[in-house]
Amino acid sequence: MPALVVAIQAIERMISVVKAIVIMLVLGAFLGLALAIAAKFFYVKVDERIEIVKMLLPGYDCGGCGYTGCAGFAEALCNRKTDNVNLCRPSKLEGKQAIVDYLNKTPDNEGNIVTIKL
Repeated sequence: MPALVVAIQAIERMISVVKAIVIMLVLGAFLGLALAIAAKFFYVKVDERIEIVKMLLPGYDCGGCGYTGCAGFAEALCNRKTDNVNLCRPSKLEGKQAIVDYLNKTPDNEGNIVTIKL
């Protein structure tokens, strides 16, 4: 009789463990689905021009332009916060001209073209 009680208790413990595993799997699947839906709903389209302008800048991140490094200056140029590429003092004339040519010809996500002066 005691062996039967021990066996029943072992089976009950195994059932509890299986229940916990199933609950965690269902919870993980539900939260994963919720994250996937949220990622689709809150998707923000990235402006590729910022990365390209950042590559055309010298990459010193000196802050001499008044922005937080080359990434901040590239974002300011693309988002019309400044229209003067000459704020970047370390950049050579060829690099500045490349930025002006690129931004004056390439539209943003809404189809607007930024007018930059040299």
